Amino acid sequence: MTNQEKHLGSFVVLLKACGRKKDLCEATRLHEEVVKRGLLEKNPRIGSALICTYAECGMTSKSRGVFEDLPIRDVVTWNSLISCYTRRGQGHEALKCFGLMQKEGFRPTEVTFLCMLNACGNVRDIDTGEQIHDEIVTRGLFEKNLMLGNALVDMYARCGMLRKAREVLEHLPIRDVVSWNSLIAGYTRLGRGHEALDSFDRMRSEGISPDAVTFSSTLRACGTMRSIHKGKMIHDEIVHRGLLNGNIVLGNALVDMYVKCGVLAKAQHVFDDLPVRDVISWNALIAGYAQNGQSHEAFYCFEKMQTEGLSPDAITFSCILTACGNIGAIDKANQIHDEILTRRLLEKNIVLGNGMVDMYVRCGYLGKARDVLNKLPHRDVISWTTLISGYATHSQVHEALSCLQQMQKDGISPNEVTYLYILKVCGSTETIHIGKKIHDDILRKGSLKKNIALWKALVAMYAHNGLFLKAREVLEEIPIRDVVTWNALITGYTQVGKGHEAMNCFELMQMEGINPDASTLSCILKACGSTKYLGKGDEIHKEIIQRGLLENDALIGTALVDCMLLVMLSCQHTKCLMNFLFRKLVLGMHSLQGILRMDDLIKH
Repeated sequence: MTNQEKHLGSFVVLLKACGRKKDLCEATRLHEEVVKRGLLEKNPRIGSALICTYAECGMTSKSRGVFEDLPIRDVVTWNSLISCYTRRGQGHEALKCFGLMQKEGFRPTEVTFLCMLNACGNVRDIDTGEQIHDEIVTRGLFEKNLMLGNALVDMYARCGMLRKAREVLEHLPIRDVVSWNSLIAGYTRLGRGHEALDSFDRMRSEGISPDAVTFSSTLRACGTMRSIHKGKMIHDEIVHRGLLNGNIVLGNALVDMYVKCGVLAKAQHVFDDLPVRDVISWNALIAGYAQNGQSHEAFYCFEKMQTEGLSPDAITFSCILTACGNIGAIDKANQIHDEILTRRLLEKNIVLGNGMVDMYVRCGYLGKARDVLNKLPHRDVISWTTLISGYATHSQVHEALSCLQQMQKDGISPNEVTYLYILKVCGSTETIHIGKKIHDDILRKGSLKKNIALWKALVAMYAHNGLFLKAREVLEEIPIRDVVTWNALITGYTQVGKGHEAMNCFELMQMEGINPDASTLSCILKACGSTKYLGKGDEIHKEIIQRGLLENDALIGTALVDCMLLVMLSCQHTKCLMNFLFRKLVLGMHSLQGILRMDDLIKH
């Protein structure tokens, strides 16, 4: 080896050390020395080392500058730059470099393909990923390089093409734990817990032992499936293999799994035993308590976390806002709001802003919620829908419609949930035109046609406005009708005294094989009372007794009494009335409210 080669080797070693230590000052000094000695002109290897060092120090622009200044570029320097962008999560820049590299006539190597598949997964560029897949197969690299096969599985999984990812994995000549980890993680990310757990079992059946990454993904799948039994088995194996020691990611996955399975005491126990805790650990526990309505426990964890020297992040604040909304803790909420503003977190996080709007809505402070929304730097459909839901719940019709109008002025299209709340407030003749417009939008947007909840809301809206013909038309268009759909129409008929029409709907509903619920029976009893269908009322009474509904629903008891008494009083069936009072009240009625109602009607 010549002295020059030794010098070059020394600089490469020193630059790599700077990258590991992220020592930008020393890297810059070495860069100046390399330029002064004219080493960049003699060996591209130095240029590659500089590119990688600046990338490790987080200076991507400096890496690009070094690359642009190189008098000689080869495939290694291109790979260094592409790798630099890929590691920094700048997939689009990596893809641009890949195109330029090929234009300059350089043939990609296996290292290039590995970097590019990673970049394609990052930006979900499935077209380029498939092109690279084809070239890998054409060049016969698939059978020779397990890392490339694993990178292909990972790329397809991260692009959401799990069937293709599984297909690639099935064709790998050799599979290892990394191959399966990519597939399991892909299924878990998309909430497909069954497939994730199935893949985990298949991996084990092939004699491949899971590692900490496998267990972490599988625990998340258990949480998605609320599969506590499987989760506990994995927990036992993790403890048996001593994998928890020092592995905070795995510890956090365990806490999260128990939280999602609703076993908060176990989640707390695992959390307490963690040798090291970070913000993610605390967030998992706080989220569990907040989502399960245990707000005071969430507040305690929030305070304890800070006493341990950990600063809350946007996720922590979102969880605490949920806890505040659960119990209407407005004073605590205002404190959190002030801290969020002080730290200027709303400027970067729309989810947190939406959480704050939601918290004020659930606390009943709609004016404050509107004020927060107006000051958000970014608003989306969730921001507006949350506020609209508050106005709809509190029957503030004009405010809800005003929000819809402003939202559309901002260029934000309503979603299914927005429409549901707006249809809820379109219950008067002065707002029916809005409901009709939403109906038109639903018909125009193909994706909305499949939303059964929207069709039910339309039936209820038309029925509430007395437009029964239109309500019936909408009901006929619903591909799957249920008791809630029919109840909307039956209730509408009953409320305006159209008992015969209500009874007709009731019979049609039963012909479709749909069993009435307590709400249906209560409405039909009222219809029986108004139409003097004593026989039908008696028949329904028997069904109510048989199903034990009187013990659980006072409204049915009241409706039953009203029905029978109205029929018999209007027909002056005194003897029948006395028999009814004895037979139904003593033998069948268990509702004190119903008994009092009887007494009240008899007096009049």
